[in-house]
Amino acid sequence: MSQPRGKYDFCIGLVLAMSSSIFIGGSFILKKKGLLRLARKGSMRAGQGGHAYLKEWLWWAGLLSMGAGEVANFAAYAFAPATLVTPLGALSVLVSAILSSFFLNEKLNLHGKMGCLLSILGSTVMVIHAPQEEEVETLNEMSHKLGDPGFVVFATLVVIVSLILIFVVGPRHGQTNILVYVTICSVIGALSVSCVKGLGIAIKELFAGKPVLKHPLSWILLLSLIVCVSTQINYLNRALDIFNTSIVTPIYYVGFTTSVLTCSAILFKEWQHMAADDIIGTFSGFLTIIVGIFLLHAFKDVNFTIANLPLSLRKDDRAANGTLPSTYDCFDHDEESSPCLGEIQSTESLSARRNGSLSAF
Repeated sequence: MSQPRGKYDFCIGLVLAMSSSIFIGGSFILKKKGLLRLARKGSMRAGQGGHAYLKEWLWWAGLLSMGAGEVANFAAYAFAPATLVTPLGALSVLVSAILSSFFLNEKLNLHGKMGCLLSILGSTVMVIHAPQEEEVETLNEMSHKLGDPGFVVFATLVVIVSLILIFVVGPRHGQTNILVYVTICSVIGALSVSCVKGLGIAIKELFAGKPVLKHPLSWILLLSLIVCVSTQINYLNRALDIFNTSIVTPIYYVGFTTSVLTCSAILFKEWQHMAADDIIGTFSGFLTIIVGIFLLHAFKDVNFTIANLPLSLRKDDRAANGTLPSTYDCFDHDEESSPCLGEIQSTESLSARRNGSLSAF
């Protein structure tokens, strides 16, 4: 494959990955709008076992949008490195958060806005420094890659660790430790992305008129993908059912992306020909996205806006100048005449709001 052709495929994969995030992020908004319309009509809600949403066109529009996003994401792996496509999946969370603030009247606080900005910056850095994977154009080349001793050892370790977590650790600690189920989803996700990558190559060969369906690797990859994805969905649903979504989502994103990056580096040797600045840039972009996703989820229920900043700064300035009475001075006055009473209540109220507590109200 020539260098211009490689850049052309890279651009196609990048556009597909970003389109996937837009479609998937928008699908959550469309589905939510459809469910809210049904709730206003008095129909039995989905959480109560109702299926009235099947008659709502907005819900179907959301489902089709999600399907289009998954197809675009699947196709992106056939053109661009997994090291680029997988981290860009975080943009779907960003798109969903931004659209929900406009169409669902869900407020995006200061932490969320900073998280969105950091996610965009991190994604941009990753795109600029993304590695050019070793070229794999046919299923025979993919078969040779999968038989590499390094990947065989990695895949064996993933299977062993997954089985131990599923049959030994899971029954004992899965209900109390969030890392058990999330780790199962994350490590198996590395294998599922490898299968998707191989199937993407098979589809490209199929359109080229090659007898792909007669190649046993195509069916092995398809069956492996079904097993991996089924396992991921099962244990991810368990984690979401037991633990807070705002905690599960960032942990799963970090674990899944790290596993995919490791698997992709072993399978496609993406890092061998990268300069030091590109390696540092890729990791920096990835870490920036992690921080952005964390801010977006961990503090989404905290009522903190830019309007709160001047109040906090004024208190800090007064304390630095010695004009803000100390806590000990407050005990020298009566409760009603204490000059600190308003300050303490105001400070406690702000602290409670930052912690998402309603007790201050």
